[in-house]
Amino acid sequence: MTLSDLPLHASARVESVQDLHANDAIARRLRELGFVNGEEVRLVARGPVGGEPLLYQVGFTRFALRRSEAARVQVSAEGAQS
Repeated sequence: MTLSDLPLHASARVESVQDLHANDAIARRLRELGFVNGEEVRLVARGPVGGEPLLYQVGFTRFALRRSEAARVQVSAEGAQS
């Protein structure tokens, strides 16, 4: 499942971030922000227009992502606390 598929207020564990090409700046930035293997992430809110942006929490920090960016993060609901 991808991060963009996560239901509102649900938690999951990050498995990986998809690189679309070599030196992918977006994938690198997502990892720098904390979207790394094993990290717990939660969908906190959705924006009012078309459900974008999506607001995610990693640790104590919140990040707004486009749906296309969130779709690049593979997650697993197993082992995450809801």
